[in-house]
Amino acid sequence: MAGLALFAVAGCGAGRTNAGGAGTGLVLGTTDKIFSIDPAGSYDAGSSMVEAQIYQQVLNYAPGEATPKPDAAQQCSFTGPTVYTCTLRPGLKFTNGDPLTAASVKFSFDRVQKIADPNGPVSLLGNLDHTDAPNPTTVAFILKHPDDQTFSEILATPAGHIVDEKVFPADKVLDDDAVVKGKGFSGPYGITSYDKNKLVEYQANPAYNGILGTPKTATVSEKYYASSDNLKLDIQNGNIDVAYRTLSPTDLDSLRKDDKVTVHEGPGGELRYIVFNMNTMPGGTPEQKLAVRKAVASSIDRDALSREVYKGLYTSAYSFVPQGYAGAIKPYADIYGAGPNKAEAARYLSDAGVQTPVQIDLQYNPDHYGASGSEEYAAIKNQLESTGMFRVNLQSTEWVTYNKERAKDAYPVYQLGWYPDYPDADDYLLPLVGPDNFLQSHFQDPGIDAQLVAEETEPDKAKRIALLEQLQRDLADKFVPIVPLLSGRSVAVAAKGVHGVDSTLDLADEFRFSVLSK
Repeated sequence: MAGLALFAVAGCGAGRTNAGGAGTGLVLGTTDKIFSIDPAGSYDAGSSMVEAQIYQQVLNYAPGEATPKPDAAQQCSFTGPTVYTCTLRPGLKFTNGDPLTAASVKFSFDRVQKIADPNGPVSLLGNLDHTDAPNPTTVAFILKHPDDQTFSEILATPAGHIVDEKVFPADKVLDDDAVVKGKGFSGPYGITSYDKNKLVEYQANPAYNGILGTPKTATVSEKYYASSDNLKLDIQNGNIDVAYRTLSPTDLDSLRKDDKVTVHEGPGGELRYIVFNMNTMPGGTPEQKLAVRKAVASSIDRDALSREVYKGLYTSAYSFVPQGYAGAIKPYADIYGAGPNKAEAARYLSDAGVQTPVQIDLQYNPDHYGASGSEEYAAIKNQLESTGMFRVNLQSTEWVTYNKERAKDAYPVYQLGWYPDYPDADDYLLPLVGPDNFLQSHFQDPGIDAQLVAEETEPDKAKRIALLEQLQRDLADKFVPIVPLLSGRSVAVAAKGVHGVDSTLDLADEFRFSVLSK
C-alpha cells in the first residue's frame, strides 16, 4: 500500500520521507499508533490525529480557539429546544469529486450510532436521537434532551467527522486500505500513501473549504516510531521537523538544552488513569469489588509518580476532570487522601470481608502512552505490594491488540489515558461514564446518567458547575470506576525554523498539520 499515489494537487512538490532539511514538505514523528482511520471504529489519540487532517466537521476549532465555529457549516443554531440546525457551505466536495452534502453529514452520524463500535466515539452521541437532512444544505440534529450546552462541542469531536456515503458502508467499519483507496477525504489534507503505523503521506486538499483554511505546507509525512529513543535521535539530527507524542521526561530535559530544536508546551489536558472491569476485577460481590477499588485509590502515591517517573512533567490527578477546567475539584484527595493511607485501605478491605493479599492482574500498554509507562506501572505495582494487601501480576500488550482486548473483558484492571475532545469538564465524564462509554468496563449507573443530562442541559453557569462538582464527588465516593493518576500538558519538539506549533497546542488538543510551515 505504501507509495501508491491517490490524487494530485497542481503545483505541490513530492512529500519527503527521509531528511527533514530537504524539500518543501514537513516530516513529523510520533510513537502513537493508528488503530483505525474510519471515524466510526476508533477513538484514540493516534487515529484521531490522522482523522483530524483528512475529515471535515460541521463545526471545528480554529487554532487557539476554545469555542467551535463553522467548518463545513456556514452557520448553526438551535431552532427548537431539541433541534440544532446547521446550514452547510455550498459546493463542498470530497477529494474523489463526490459532493459533500447534508446527506453525507446525516450518513456519517447515522453510521457511528448504528455501528456502535466498542472502540468508536458513539459514547459522545448519547443525547442525539437522530439526524435529518431535509435538503442538500440543511442538517437538523434532533436531541433527546433540550438545551444541550455541549452539543456544538460534540459536533467538533471525532464523532463528527464527515465521510463519503459512496465509499463507507453504513453498517460496518471500513478497512484502512479501503478508506485510502476510496479517496473520500474532506479535510485540509488527503492521504497519498499509507503504510499503517510506519509512514503516512499527506497532500493538501484543494477542495477543502473550511475554518482551517489553505494548509501552509502542501505535503506532510508522518513517521511512526517503535521507541521514543529513535524519535529523539531523529529530531536531534534533523531527520524530522516535528516530534509529537511521546518523548520521555529525560529526553525532553536533554532536548531543552539543544539549540537546534525548540520544546513547545501547551495546555493539553491529558489524564492518565487505571480502569477496573466491573465484571472480572477481584472481589466476590459488588461490595467487595468496590472495597478493592477504594483500597487501591487509598494506596497510590501520585506525587511519587510525578516526581520520580515523570520529573514533574505530569502532576497528580484527583478527579476525572483535570485542574484548570471549570468545575474541576479533587474528590479523590478529599475522600482517600492526597497521599497513601494504608490504614484506610485496610479498613475498606476488612469491612467488606476481602481476604488479603488481593491478587490484581494489571495490564498496561508500552507503546501508546509513552516509554515511561513501563516505569510508571512498575512503580504502581511496588506501591500496591508495599502495603502488604495486594499481589500484582503486571503484564503489557502493544496498542493495536491492547485496544481490542480491553473491550473484550481480557483485562480485569488496566491502564488508559484520555486526551480531551473539547475544552469542557463534560468531556472527561460523558465519554467515560455515560451510556455506551469508552471504558467498556461494564460501568453504568442510571443516577449518573441522569446527573450527566442535568449538567449538560443546565444553562446557568454557576448551577452547572455545582452539578459537575457533585457528579465528580459521587463518582469518587460511590463507584470509583477509575483511579485517576496524573494529568499533563501537550508537548511538541520542533526544529528551528518550523512555525505554527504553538498555535496548535491549545485547549482543543487537536494537532493541526495545516498551520505548520518552515
